[in-house]
Amino acid sequence: MEQQYRVSRDSLGEVRVPEEALWGPQTQRAIENFPISGLRLPRRFIRAQGIIKWAAARANGEVGNLKPDVQQAIMQAADEVISGQWDSQFVVDVYQAGAGTSQNMNANEVIANRAQEILGGHRGDVSLVHPNDQVNMAQSTNDTIHVAIHIAGAEAMHDDLIPSVQAVEDTLEEKAKAWMGIVKSGRTHLQDAVPMRLGQEVGGWAGALRYWRQTLQESVTKLYAIGLGGNAVGTGINAHPEYKARAVKAVSEKTGLAFRLPDNMFAFIQNMDAVLELSGAVRGLATAVGKIANDIRLLSSGPRTGLAELQLPAVQPGSSIMPGKVNPVMAEMMNMICYQVLGCDATVQAAVGGAQLELNVMMPVVAFNLLHEISIMAHGLDALNRQALKGLEVDRDRVTGYVEKSTAIATALNPYIGYDRAAVVAKTAFATGKTVREVVREEGLLDETELNQALDLERLTRPEE
Repeated sequence: MEQQYRVSRDSLGEVRVPEEALWGPQTQRAIENFPISGLRLPRRFIRAQGIIKWAAARANGEVGNLKPDVQQAIMQAADEVISGQWDSQFVVDVYQAGAGTSQNMNANEVIANRAQEILGGHRGDVSLVHPNDQVNMAQSTNDTIHVAIHIAGAEAMHDDLIPSVQAVEDTLEEKAKAWMGIVKSGRTHLQDAVPMRLGQEVGGWAGALRYWRQTLQESVTKLYAIGLGGNAVGTGINAHPEYKARAVKAVSEKTGLAFRLPDNMFAFIQNMDAVLELSGAVRGLATAVGKIANDIRLLSSGPRTGLAELQLPAVQPGSSIMPGKVNPVMAEMMNMICYQVLGCDATVQAAVGGAQLELNVMMPVVAFNLLHEISIMAHGLDALNRQALKGLEVDRDRVTGYVEKSTAIATALNPYIGYDRAAVVAKTAFATGKTVREVVREEGLLDETELNQALDLERLTRPEE
């Protein structure tokens, strides 16, 4: 069937819009002007836009600037946007008009057209509900896109990433507790080092995650300051004096999060400091998680020619040519995600640094990269936990075999025979293939009681005793 169009108008003139589209002329211009990537801002962001339009309509109605029927129609349409009913109508490319004007108008036009239908009108008729005059009342792209980033980021952190980090942290704590009795060889510089417990090593992974989870929890609270009502430059032009407080209160009630007005509205409009801080914290998490994934890959390497201390669940064949090969695919996947997060954060840093005078006009690309890094980290951690960490096992014989053969345990002889003689013992053990214990015994350097005390591997991993 041939595409049908309606003719709509904006301040630049007439525009042909697909008849079935909920969007309007400004969105259509953006479709035609920015056929760049095919990427769209994600569901979280669209939901946040719906929340803002819902809160604005409620506040404007409360102060008497919207008629009750129009207010209710806008709020109903915004609720439908919040629920995801009209996601297909948000069609503007990520790389679009500066600051996100096209994205804001996409939301305004979709909600206006849907509100018209609710009131008995039809799409394209702005006589009942106008996208600028009523849906966008007391708002600007400059405050709403920035606020949408804060709302979407805060919800994504609370609902997705922080719980995912907590779940992995809990799994590693459980493994650490279960493996605290297993003594292994530590490794520094990828060379043998003094003994430690496997539980201590894995507990270190959990501790790193705990640090970054707490950092994320602190950073996300900075997103609660939202400059809704600051409008174009922070002055709140065309907004009722009570609008700001009422709108922010409505956002807080709708989300269940403690959103509030910023201490300085102009600083909020000009800068994106809270977003920059949060993105940096996600980058820090990615660095820690990437290190853990690398450790898992090393410790599970083999199974015959590597370390093979840990055993990962086999979740899929590892090679298209080598039968029976199984790779650490979940850890590899996690590494790729961590590298992508570093790239997202680099983009956020550069774009946030691109602010000029009263506004940062790079907000769409900031929104995309911040929400993308949060999303992939959360989903990646969930998959890693489910498919790898929960089923992670240890080869006890291999672990204890390594530690007995390690020449690094000669370090424990220092208090008994001194560093220089202990170094000779280590070199002799390595050259002959004997254990440190065997060399000390053969050369009569310590009696059996002293030797057993010096090389008590359990004690060596508890220096506080």
